Amino acid sequence: MIWLTWRQMRVQAISAIAALAAFGILLAATGPHLAGLYSASGITGCHGAPCISAAARFLNRLSTISPYTLVYEIGIGLILAAPAIVGIFWGAPLIAREFETRTFALAWTQSVTRTRWLAARLALTGLAAMVATEALSLMYGWWAEPIGRAIGLGGNETWRLPAAFSMHQFSLVIFATHGITPLGYAAFAFALGTATGAVIRRSLPAIAITLAIVAAVQVATPLWIRPNLVPPEQTVVSGPSFFVSAGLSVGTLEASVVPGQPGAWIISSGAATAAGQRVSSIPNACLAPTLKGPPPNAGACMARHGIREVIAFQPASRYWTFQWIETGMFAAVAFALAGFSFWRLGRRRN
Repeated sequence: MIWLTWRQMRVQAISAIAALAAFGILLAATGPHLAGLYSASGITGCHGAPCISAAARFLNRLSTISPYTLVYEIGIGLILAAPAIVGIFWGAPLIAREFETRTFALAWTQSVTRTRWLAARLALTGLAAMVATEALSLMYGWWAEPIGRAIGLGGNETWRLPAAFSMHQFSLVIFATHGITPLGYAAFAFALGTATGAVIRRSLPAIAITLAIVAAVQVATPLWIRPNLVPPEQTVVSGPSFFVSAGLSVGTLEASVVPGQPGAWIISSGAATAAGQRVSSIPNACLAPTLKGPPPNAGACMARHGIREVIAFQPASRYWTFQWIETGMFAAVAFALAGFSFWRLGRRRN
């Protein structure tokens, strides 16, 4: 069964190995210089505000060196696309191709039952797909580590950074491309493709449906599922210094930082009075009544009016908690889909 599985999946396997090798060579060629730029930036060993400025300078310098920005974005794109590729090229044809080519009668002989055949294919092919996806993530994580550290130190300076380097570790695409979550997504996509192929029994429709579902899940998870996995913490802050640092003195009532919580993921924020009543706009008294003279300090004015900022957030220390929960969630769904494939295949008579 191992040899048969290899023979049938050798094109996908060779393509994956070639892609990993090519990407690994690119990372190995640029990684040492990237690490050298980080070491020379003065970030290592710094403390306090100088670290924020040093991190911003380092990231802005990288943005002027096109290969680094390009490699950073290519890596994110490849890892995000990997689960879909696994699902449509490794999972969807696994069973559907047997029905299309009518080879299932030979594959599921009396000496090799369909249950044993599917177990071997799921175990070997699925494991290979997961290993390839996680290897891609680990290689990229090693290369991008200096960038991730600098972004984590950026604090409220990230608004001044290039778009590619302004995403924190909980952001929509960064979280799904680092840590162990690529394993969960790959397992889910592969099992989904296999189950879809078992139901439809035609490769192209199974591929299309798998691609659509995987894409929808990758969008829905960070927007609606991940924020609700763990109840957020809440803090109430006020004072002119906070309003200015959060950008509230320029007319917005949404915070961009959590005091004392570097790297925190802000779930929601909004201004409120001391009585807890929500405030949706800056009071008129805190806006310049005329164009004569400089406008008042809106932050200090809001503080005098008792307006505070209520922030719901996830501390940076919960990063791995979210990683394990999300990975476990998709692994459980993958096991359920695999079980469905066994059931579906077992009840097929032709």
